[in-house]
Amino acid sequence: MLYPLHELWRTGLAPLAYWADANARIYSAQDSWLSSLPGSQRTAAGFELMYRLGKDYEKPEFGIHQIEVEGRAIPVVERVALEKPFCRLLRFKRYHDQADGLARMKDDPVVLVVAPLSGHHATLLRDTVRTLLPDHKVYITDWTDARMVPTDAGAFHLDDYVAYVQEFIRHIGAQQLHVISVCQPTVPVLAAVSLMAARGEAVPRSLTLMGGPIDARRSPTAVDNLATRQPLWWFENTVIHTVPANYPGVGRRVYPGFLQHLGFVAMNPERHGQSHWDFYLDLIKGDLSSAESHRKFYDEYNAVLDMPAEYYLDTIRTVFQEHLLPRGLWDVAGERVDPSKIRDCALLTIEGELDDISGQGQTRAAHDLCTGIPAQNRKHITAEGAGHYGIFSGRRWRTQIYPQVRAFIAAQAGLPAATVASKNTPKKSSPRKNTRNQGTAT
Repeated sequence: MLYPLHELWRTGLAPLAYWADANARIYSAQDSWLSSLPGSQRTAAGFELMYRLGKDYEKPEFGIHQIEVEGRAIPVVERVALEKPFCRLLRFKRYHDQADGLARMKDDPVVLVVAPLSGHHATLLRDTVRTLLPDHKVYITDWTDARMVPTDAGAFHLDDYVAYVQEFIRHIGAQQLHVISVCQPTVPVLAAVSLMAARGEAVPRSLTLMGGPIDARRSPTAVDNLATRQPLWWFENTVIHTVPANYPGVGRRVYPGFLQHLGFVAMNPERHGQSHWDFYLDLIKGDLSSAESHRKFYDEYNAVLDMPAEYYLDTIRTVFQEHLLPRGLWDVAGERVDPSKIRDCALLTIEGELDDISGQGQTRAAHDLCTGIPAQNRKHITAEGAGHYGIFSGRRWRTQIYPQVRAFIAAQAGLPAATVASKNTPKKSSPRKNTRNQGTAT
């Protein structure tokens, strides 16, 4: 009954949220006489805070329409490369109107970013994608909200996640591919590549694992402790609910996004409370830049999705309770996962010094498992001062971590790192011949 009650609460709150939004606009609009009343700015700030606390947050858009390469604005078009019931493989296709620039972009390494299926949408990695695009051809997994998947599509287990990753790798082409997985998918991605290597299939040229629970026994965090504090049946009976009738996935058993969001907030309630109070004060002071930063962050943070119950329970059991991957006991569709079979794929692991979701050592544990990869093809980075989100988004990601990721991928692709690193540096314009390759894509 919890899911229907939540929907009832959300529906009942909607008129109040719309009313608060309308009043916030009325008391802040320059052409409104109410905005000239004493205290109007404070009133507008209060109404907007009420609106943002009560509104429904839909899935955001990536909104990446252009990037800058060598001082030139390059259009980007988001396309669906492959669509499956529980995930879309998206490609960010870059266009160039100069033949020489197009030729250079065609030689860029191909990257598959495997986004987490852990409550937030893939758009949480918008900054990751935008940073990668000037130097790479980029694909990303865009996981579907389980409440939007009809029950006739069947169940979705952790094994299916592994199978999806393998299919995406084959679809793009493993020979020139570099895979980056962020947080939760580090485990199924490592399994997918391990199984492909064991079968003698082509594997990606490099594998970058960022802030994930390869071995959750190391430096356990509050997330790890929560997953081990209760038996599996408790999770199934307590947090698994059925999608109500107002969604296409009616009748599907899921771990609801609103419960996951509640868990996110409960980890740092004081920080979120202070953030909303600061937002209110910024509106009163007229600090529109800080207020807009708050809006952008919480538009993403508050937008959550439902996870299939089978997948969620499989993850709790396999990754956090029984630690089957590091113990060498994980079977996927009857095949044993053995990372030591990986030989022709370089490995980079990245952890944040202050990560409170995946503790230090959890991701680095992959090096102990991938013994078949030569030492010269393995590297680890611990990002000083970075929390969990800081290793794939924000200033530290862009200035400290990404340059090392770019150089690592370039080395495995056989490209001079210095050449790749200089691509975003504006160059002096030089005469170019007219070309008919206007708007050609890569």
